[in-house]
Parts: sequence; C-alpha cells; structure tokens
Amino acid sequence: MHTTIATYNKITSLENIKIARFDVSKRYTKPHRHNKYLELVFFSKGSGYHYMDLERYAIKPPVVFLIKKGEVHHWEIDTKPKGYVIIIKESFLEKTLDKHINTLLFKLDGKQKINIPKKDLTIRKLFKVLCREANHENVQQDIVEGLLKALISKVATYSSLDRIKVDATDTATRFLEMLNQTLKNNVGFYAEFLNITPQNLNQICQKKYKKTASKVIADFLIREAKRLLVYTNKSVSEIAFYFEFKDVSHFIKYFKRHTGLTPLQFKNNHQ
Repeated sequence: MHTTIATYNKITSLENIKIARFDVSKRYTKPHRHNKYLELVFFSKGSGYHYMDLERYAIKPPVVFLIKKGEVHHWEIDTKPKGYVIIIKESFLEKTLDKHINTLLFKLDGKQKINIPKKDLTIRKLFKVLCREANHENVQQDIVEGLLKALISKVATYSSLDRIKVDATDTATRFLEMLNQTLKNNVGFYAEFLNITPQNLNQICQKKYKKTASKVIADFLIREAKRLLVYTNKSVSEIAFYFEFKDVSHFIKYFKRHTGLTPLQFKNNHQ
C-alpha cells in the first residue's frame, strides 16, 4: 500500500473531452482516482462490480456510472462489457458556449449510479452518435455540445436527485468547487474566499442543501478521510495533519462524532 492514492490520466493535455467505447482490457483495475473533472460510463452489456469509494455496485445494464474528481474507484467485470466512456475536463466546461451543460451536471452531483430502463434505447443511440461525432476528422464543437447536452439531460431524467435550480456561478456552487480543491475544517476560510460572512455562508447552505456550512464541509472531509484510511497507509496523525487539525485527538473526536467510530476502528473494519 502506498502513502497516496494512484491518480490516472486517461486524456491528453490537449484534449478537453474524450468519448470512446469502453476498453475491454480495463475489466479489472486497481483502486485509483482520475486526473479530470468527470467521467460517465455507460454499459449496455456486462456483469460484475464497480467499487466507488467504499460502495460496491452491481453492474446490471443498461446503467450509467458517474465518477467525479477525487472519487476512488475500480472495476471487477467478469464478462465482456459493451458500452461507452465520456471524460470531461474542467477546461471543457469553462470553454463551452452552452453553460446549461454545467447546470445539468450539477444536478447529477452526488449520484454514482443511474439505472436506465431497458425500453429506453435513446441513451444508447446518443452515446453512439456522440462517439462518432467527437472522433470525426473535422469535429464540430457545437454538434458535440448539443449531443452532450441532450445525453446528460436524458440521463438526469432517471436520477432520483431533487431538482435544484442553480446558476453554475452562484456562491453555493463555488463553495462546493472550493471543497473539491481544498479541504479545511474551517467555515471562515471559505467565507473569506467567497467574500461573505460565515453567517451568510451558513444561510446559503441551509437554503440550498438543508445543512449548515460546517456539515457540508464535514461531508466532504469525512469522505476524503475514509479514502485515505482505506486506500493509503497514512497514519491517523498524518491524516489529521493533512487536514490541518490542531492535534490528532481533535481529529479523532471529529471523525467519531460524524461516523460513530474512531479512525482506527473504521480502518480495521475495512481491511
């Protein structure tokens, strides 16, 4: 076991988006992260399991998996799979002319698996056409973006997430973006960066997520702490230092308050 979680980069620095058929050689992989914004994986055939963080999902096509930046995952696919993969970089979302794509993706935030009804053949066709257009010799960006928007919108109709009307640039969204970049158990740190008071950040989180800002931070921090405990050999002290807790006992109490277990108990339960 290593001190860090392996990070793979399956897209070149010159690409903003990559669309391809699922690589059958990737049926069995080791736990890793991806150095990108988001990956959508669609299976029309195949069986086995997809492990995401500490969850195990059975692969029962047709199904879409979403793997976001920071999430640790690996495959155990026991039959020859058939499907598609879309890799989307942050740079693509920054440059896209249709910002509604960002809003649609935000609606899927927190979702890892979306089951698609067998009678719906549209999603499979959209993946196929999008793959062909994106890999065309003379790629037309507006066509790719239009097809991607249609595909994500269609997938979102099968998501059980509550629909939240948000602007991709609003404060609540920027707060989540910051948490994906830097994790600190400090509401004031984020409030200062967002140029608002901690009280205002709390009000925004209560309105958008029905949680305090501290609870939103805790959700992100505990999730990452669990990854480090299970997938690396970092000690509890090193993890506490990584998150800038004032001492290890504070971190242990914090972790137990949110999980019911000490970090070591959690680690031992998942060996």
